[in-house]
Amino acid sequence: MELTKYNHATVVLEQDGTTLVIDPGVFTPESADLVRTATAVLVTHEHPDHLDADAVRAGLDANPDLVVRAPQAVVDQLGEHDGRVVAVSAGDTFSVGPVPVRVFGEEHAVIHRDLPTIANVGYLVDDAVFHPGDAYLVPGVPVRLLLVPTSGPWAKTGEGVDYVRAVAPERAVQIHELLLSEVGQQSNVQMLGTDGLGGVPVSILPVGQSVTV
Repeated sequence: MELTKYNHATVVLEQDGTTLVIDPGVFTPESADLVRTATAVLVTHEHPDHLDADAVRAGLDANPDLVVRAPQAVVDQLGEHDGRVVAVSAGDTFSVGPVPVRVFGEEHAVIHRDLPTIANVGYLVDDAVFHPGDAYLVPGVPVRLLLVPTSGPWAKTGEGVDYVRAVAPERAVQIHELLLSEVGQQSNVQMLGTDGLGGVPVSILPVGQSVTV
């Protein structure tokens, strides 16, 4: 499986002719193009940095084979599009072509006590890559590559360290980093990595670059 990193929380996974786009948000200039050519779009939650609703609607209109999986609030926002937009929640399993996907969840991390908590799910793709959305979700199963969020109004470095320890992946790649300077990104990776407190290899994958999982 090939993983390509885009801005912030957006990643693309490709395997055996199947392309999955996870969290095409408004911070990703390529979102519309990525969605239009995808086999499926997986959305962790409704916040616009994870969901460019206009881009996904346009992709659904342009590509009659495109399917979307997301929490119910996202389905309500997009519409069902003849059954191609389907709600998922923790415990669900499905396949996109030959690629199996497991759903975990299911609440967004607390930003502030005065803000209501929304639904948030994580996706384990091909029993290998785990995208938690905006939460320190621990799937409780082996993970080869964890996409670990490192910035946001809810993110904390100490909790991020504990999260990496709890998931114990073979390796991790930073996501959700757009609010950090380059120095801040490097600092987080050092704290989370093998030579820091997390204890696993953590890397910064530049936008547009890929790794094989």
